[in-house]
Amino acid sequence: MKKNHQPPEKGNTRRTLLTFLGTLAFLYPVLQFAGFKIPKKPTYVNISKPVPATGYLVTTGFILFDRDNKCWALSRTCTHLGCKLNYQEDKDILECPCHQSRFNVETGQVVKGPAQKPLTFLPVEKRQDDPLYVVTT
Repeated sequence: MKKNHQPPEKGNTRRTLLTFLGTLAFLYPVLQFAGFKIPKKPTYVNISKPVPATGYLVTTGFILFDRDNKCWALSRTCTHLGCKLNYQEDKDILECPCHQSRFNVETGQVVKGPAQKPLTFLPVEKRQDDPLYVVTT
């Protein structure tokens, strides 16, 4: 008794699958090296309480400033090694507890290294009703 061998359907062969996976395995590091990143979806943080009279509000991910008729937020992540920054109110700077990098609170620029890159500014929407501030992270 003879078995009927039919040729595999085009596009569903093991070779096609392996070629596709091999191409992906090759392209992934090339795209990473080229700096391609899938953009992340923005997160909106609603802040319902007013900024204290000191002019700043510290959260886990950012520091919100509202003073001199300006409102802005800076990331609390140090651009050197990712430590959480602390606000030094008496010096009006953001300082890293790990390696003492310092940043200007109005510009986010590095005042003292070892950090080389400025802090990330986060968009802030100031509102009249609740929530009073909406920060996009």
